[in-house]
Amino acid sequence: MAQNKESIVTQLQAAKHKSGKSYNQLAEETGLTNVYVAQLLKRQAQLKPDTAHKLQAALPDLPEDLVHEMMRPPLRSYDPNLIQDPTIYRLNEAIMHFGESIKDIINEDFGDGIMSAIDFYCSVDKVKGLDGKDRVVVTFDGKYLPHTEQKCEHMVSRTRPLEKQ
Repeated sequence: MAQNKESIVTQLQAAKHKSGKSYNQLAEETGLTNVYVAQLLKRQAQLKPDTAHKLQAALPDLPEDLVHEMMRPPLRSYDPNLIQDPTIYRLNEAIMHFGESIKDIINEDFGDGIMSAIDFYCSVDKVKGLDGKDRVVVTFDGKYLPHTEQKCEHMVSRTRPLEKQ
């Protein structure tokens, strides 16, 4: 499929719109998180063969050629202008504001390391606050990855003698 990403995303969003289903409904039908479904339909994640039939059942107007395109590794990218969207700006602001404290707690609880954004789950949920008003819950669920001490003896490329040139 020799289409650009924008064209593909437009077609994927049209199939979702035609279905009349929300990301939450599609997530329930496919067994994926709502954010992962959105990532699939934005070509930010790869559709796996075991899930393709579930997505096709949930979106019956999804063309077969698009399903095959979704199964190819995507170009995971973003438009730098997205930061201008108020929701995205506020999410970024929240991470920037709370990030240092979150990092300290990760280091305190786990040690020197990071949260993976590869082995990672994300979801968005709607709950009622104590005041009865709607609240947004964004969950980041990432694998902990410890930083390693870089010992030469553990470096595979250094465990064999270096060839002289």
